[in-house]
Amino acid sequence: MDTVNRQFRLAARPVGLPQPSDWNLTQEPVPDPGEGEVVVKNQFISLDPAMRGWMNEGRSYIAPVQIGEVMRALGAGEVVASNNADLARGDAVTGLLGVQEYTVTHGNAVTKVDTELAPLPVYLGTLGMPGMTAYFGLLDIGQPKNGEMVVVSGAAGAVGGMVGQLAKLKGAHAVGIAGGSEKCRHIVDELGFDAAIDYKAEQVEAALGEHCPQGIDVYFDNVGGDILDAALAHLARHGRVVICGAISQYNATDAMTGPSNYLSLLVNHATMTGFVVSDYGDRYAEGAREMAEWLAAGKIKSREDVAEGLESFPDTLLRLFKGQNTGKLVLKVA
Repeated sequence: MDTVNRQFRLAARPVGLPQPSDWNLTQEPVPDPGEGEVVVKNQFISLDPAMRGWMNEGRSYIAPVQIGEVMRALGAGEVVASNNADLARGDAVTGLLGVQEYTVTHGNAVTKVDTELAPLPVYLGTLGMPGMTAYFGLLDIGQPKNGEMVVVSGAAGAVGGMVGQLAKLKGAHAVGIAGGSEKCRHIVDELGFDAAIDYKAEQVEAALGEHCPQGIDVYFDNVGGDILDAALAHLARHGRVVICGAISQYNATDAMTGPSNYLSLLVNHATMTGFVVSDYGDRYAEGAREMAEWLAAGKIKSREDVAEGLESFPDTLLRLFKGQNTGKLVLKVA
C-alpha cells in the first residue's frame, strides 16, 4: 500500500507517571496484507488503566510491551484492504490494534462489529473490555442479590459506572466513590446510583458508615490503597470483594501499599477475589449479547469521553491517572 503509518513505540520504561520521552512517534509504510491478513485503518483507540501495567517489565497476566514495540492498545476501525475470506473492505472491526494509524493483522485477531447497533466507541466501552469487566466481575464474582449493598470505587470511570448500573439492574443498592462534585453528580443523576462519596472532599470511611449502616455486601475495587482499606473496614458478613484494579498504585515509585484491614475478611467470613477479564474470553459473546439488549432497552447508559488526534496520545493517557475523564476514554485517531 502506498500509505504511511504513524505509530507510538515504547522508548523507555516509565518511572512514575509516563513522560513524553517514554515514547517515540515513528512512521513507516503500510505493507500489503499477507495470506489471511487485513489492513485496518484505526479510527478510535481505547485508553485504559491497564496500559500502565503493560509498560512495566516483570511477571504479570500478559507479557510487557517491549522497548521499541508499538504500544499495545485495543482499538476500532475499518478494514481498508483484505486478504481474508471472512472480512471485506468497509467492515468495522475491533481488536488489539495498537497506538497507530493502521494495523496489519490476521483476520482471526479482530472481531467484526455492527455500527448500526452502536457507534464504534461503544464497542470499546460498554460493549467492549470495560463492559465485560463490569459484567463478569460483578455478576460472576460479586453476585449481588436483591437488596444488597454494592460499593464501587472509580465509579465515574468506564468500569465503575457500569458496575453501579448493573447492581441497580439486579435490585441492589449502589454507592459510588468518585473524585469531585461533577463526577458524583453524574453517577447519581445520570447513571442512577443511590449515593456518591466524593473522596476529594469527604472522609471515605466515615461516609461509608453513613451510607452503608448494615455493611458492604459487594465491594468492587478499581483503585486500591486507602479506599480499599476503608471498604474492608465496613464489610458485611459474607461480603465479597472484587479486585479489578489499583489505579492509585500504578504510578507509585515506592513499594505498593497493601490493605492493613485484611483481617476483616476473617472476622466477616468474607472473600477477596482478583480477576482479569480475559479469563472470560470464551463467554464474551454471552456478556456482549445481554449488555447490548440492556443498552438498546435503555436499562443501562453508555458514556464515551472522546479526545482527538493520535499525536495527543501521551497527554491523553495521563488523564486516566489524574482523574480527568468521565466514562470511557477513547482517542479519535484523525
